[in-house]
Amino acid sequence: MSQVDFIHFFLVLIWVIIFFILWYGFVVVLIILKYYKVMRSRVEIEKLLFNNVKQDEYLLKLLKIYFYSWIKEIVKIFNLNMIVNFTKNNIEGKNEKKSYVEVENINEIGFVFKVSDEIAYARGLLKVQMSEMVKFNLKDGEVIYGIVNYLDNEGVAGITVLGDSSGITAQTVVERVYILPKIAGGYDVLGRILNPIGEPIDGKGKLSSNDQLSIEKTAPGIIARKPVREPLETGIKFIDSMIPIGCGQRELIIGDKKTGKTAVAIDTILNQKGNDIICVYVAIGQKKSSVARVAKVLRERESFDNVIIVSASASDAAALQYLAPYSGCALGEYFRDLGRKVVIIYDDLSKHAVAYRQMSLLLRRPPGREGYPGDVFYIHSRLLERAAKLRGEEESFEDVVHKKSSVFDYVGGSLTALPIIETIQGDVSAYIPTNVISITDGQIFLEASLFNRGIRPAINPGISVSRVGSSAQNKVIKKLAGSLKLELAQYREMEEFARLGLSLDESTMYLLEKGRRLVQLLNQTNYNPINMIQQLVLLFCGLRGVFSDVNLDNIIIFEKKIIYLLNDVYVFTILNVLLRTELVVDFIMFFVNMLKIYLLVENKI
Repeated sequence: MSQVDFIHFFLVLIWVIIFFILWYGFVVVLIILKYYKVMRSRVEIEKLLFNNVKQDEYLLKLLKIYFYSWIKEIVKIFNLNMIVNFTKNNIEGKNEKKSYVEVENINEIGFVFKVSDEIAYARGLLKVQMSEMVKFNLKDGEVIYGIVNYLDNEGVAGITVLGDSSGITAQTVVERVYILPKIAGGYDVLGRILNPIGEPIDGKGKLSSNDQLSIEKTAPGIIARKPVREPLETGIKFIDSMIPIGCGQRELIIGDKKTGKTAVAIDTILNQKGNDIICVYVAIGQKKSSVARVAKVLRERESFDNVIIVSASASDAAALQYLAPYSGCALGEYFRDLGRKVVIIYDDLSKHAVAYRQMSLLLRRPPGREGYPGDVFYIHSRLLERAAKLRGEEESFEDVVHKKSSVFDYVGGSLTALPIIETIQGDVSAYIPTNVISITDGQIFLEASLFNRGIRPAINPGISVSRVGSSAQNKVIKKLAGSLKLELAQYREMEEFARLGLSLDESTMYLLEKGRRLVQLLNQTNYNPINMIQQLVLLFCGLRGVFSDVNLDNIIIFEKKIIYLLNDVYVFTILNVLLRTELVVDFIMFFVNMLKIYLLVENKI
């Protein structure tokens, strides 16, 4: 554009502006003069205003036509078509971009703007829901999943990353996957070691099962449940006789560090060999070497075929440690709903609570007692409430309600939970221990002082209790257990009295010697479960004073010999038939006396 053309355009523009000012000024002056003359009647004023507005609208239309004609002339003079085409193309480009965003749907995707301590914060995802899974699309094509655990009103989502978050950077795209957390299920998972999202970590290849199980699931209702009447044999003499556990029960194992809590759980798994009971071991925050040691023990004793290990080690993200018990519970529920009996061990829920506290504090949730969030009770209650004994398909609700015991007691699947809690210096009144104690149906308390005295398992019978297990206990061993508790209580009372150094009469000495032999008899080494029939014979011998003439140091030898003979196929078959329903005293006395004669002849006792 030349300088002359620019001056010409500028003069024309000034002329148009002056024209507008003069025209509107003229119109305003006319209206004021008309309104000034006609002020007598409101009706006349309204009529005049209406007519003037109509005239003004007509004048404005004429002015618009006149103005558009001038604009066309200016466009022709200064060749502004190129500017108009550019503006038009730019508008079309914006429309195309808008349609592209609508295809991608900005409500379903987001962009990371901050990553800190395995927590990613993203904007977008306006329609995402709590506890929903999302995926991060990394630059190298890798995909990492996460769970939405925080949402605010400004479109910010806090996502706990299920894996290594080092590859997630600012502007990383995160998308909804429209599913809640799931894990692969089926019979293929038996004998495998998995992480909390269902990926095998034992080096045996991928799972071939296509079954996807929801990790978060509602606990069974009252109508679907039935009373706990079927015993779960742990193979530990002390527990099966004095703190019995039933199928579908929740029994807490609690104690200080290094007191044998995991050993009790492993013995329970080993005792299920050949019982068609599936066991799930959930390792939360454990060292990988500890998990490998547990797997090695199970393989060496050929008990790994019906076992599933779900591991979230101490080096894994807090989100995986938080998710591990729910994943293990989902696997157990799969077999429970098929009518199978399942035992699940959470080792341990103290570390699970610590992992949840770490997640919550990183997500800026307000801390409560001991730094834990307010819903730490709920995360354990909703987990343990999923343990249940279910009615069988052929069992009606009336059978459950109106019959105290029936042939249906052993029908229906069950999920028995054995959570583990670690205390500090035996403090069971801490926050997490009291929470889980109030949720479960009893607790097995392992005491450090008993452990240091060489008592295995180091169970304190004073505060250990099973609230529902006695109704499911074997009737024969239940009769023996009543007198066993009394004998041990008398022994502890006499032992405290004997420590004063006073002289004791013969009856007191007899109770002390008998109590020492009972305590020695209840001792049991790790990873050595004992069958229920063997327990019956040993407890009967201890309570009837059969070991009174046996040296205290030789009781272990006598016990091993009894177990060795009872392992004979023919003897075990006979005793299994006789002692399951009734205590045959004469047969047991004959068997034990013959064994004593045999050992005395060989000078073994």
